[in-house]
Amino acid sequence: MDFSGCAPVRRANATAYHPRETEFNSSSNLDVAALYVLLEEWSLTPSGTNMKMFLIPPVVCLVAGVLIIPAILFVIFSRLSIRRETRYMLLGNALLADLIYLVFYTLSAALNAAHVHLPKEACILLLFLLAMAYCGGLFTAAAIVLDTYIAILFPLRYNAILPPSGTKKYIVLLWISSGAFPGIFFLVLLSTHSFVPCVLEMCLVPVILILTLNGSDAVKLCFWLSTTVSFLCLSLIFCCYIMLYFKTKQSGIWENICSRASVTFLMHNTVLVFYFFPLLGFLVESFLHVNVAIRLQMGMWVSLTICNVLTILPKVLFPLLYGLRYREISASLKSIVRRKHLRLVSPAPSPAPSPS
Repeated sequence: MDFSGCAPVRRANATAYHPRETEFNSSSNLDVAALYVLLEEWSLTPSGTNMKMFLIPPVVCLVAGVLIIPAILFVIFSRLSIRRETRYMLLGNALLADLIYLVFYTLSAALNAAHVHLPKEACILLLFLLAMAYCGGLFTAAAIVLDTYIAILFPLRYNAILPPSGTKKYIVLLWISSGAFPGIFFLVLLSTHSFVPCVLEMCLVPVILILTLNGSDAVKLCFWLSTTVSFLCLSLIFCCYIMLYFKTKQSGIWENICSRASVTFLMHNTVLVFYFFPLLGFLVESFLHVNVAIRLQMGMWVSLTICNVLTILPKVLFPLLYGLRYREISASLKSIVRRKHLRLVSPAPSPAPSPS
């Protein structure tokens, strides 16, 4: 796609930026045409230093994720005894979704920080993959908690309710659902908006959020339905944890706050809180924007903070606070590290003495 027409628009907007600064920072309602112009102007306002600062958290989290997640995935998929259990396969699926999200989001952030402009089709594909990976991680996290809830409350009927032979079907269903929700959303967004290339060149989630909140009723309905589904998943996780707490409290495992069960429970809830905060932040910002209580420029910076910091953190905390808490996985990783260490420090065999 030819984006040569965007350069004159940027020069024109750069010239008109100062006279329009008051309008840009105002909280008045905007029509679609004015919104496109203001979003194009916003691409001129942030300094390169600020944008590069926002690149640091995704890069750091990606490096940490690449060091941890593949090792856990290798243990899960290489050990038959581990691979047979539903909980480990769901854990591996969640980690895979988080790793995909980290890779594509860091790529998106790096391209925007370097002012590399993507074609419209590539930007839409990248945003769709991000949404699909995020939904995949969120839905799988809910499935993991539901699996734990059934295993603890119905131990004798667990294999009948969730047979291990159906694990692959559950995972396929999770990915289909993860692709269906953002797919419907993007189809509605594309069919009801005449996107200008200069806006989608930025390929930023805050831009899509602003376009959604200023879109048609169908687009807004899809946005609020997606938000509702996300909060239902988090509510399911929270309710399951609360019920597990009261159910296990009778066994006396909570008498010692430093016990393994209580520490694991607190770690899992920490991950839940970090998953909850980004959605809560987006919801609050959306309400403020709809009720014209926040400036457009401020809303964009808040969205960047949520996307580049709060949304990324759970992707790294999940393997640390959840995956490594499983004894089988941690023991397997320790044995692999121990074997590699022994190979490195073991002395080389001495050469046989030559016959005289």
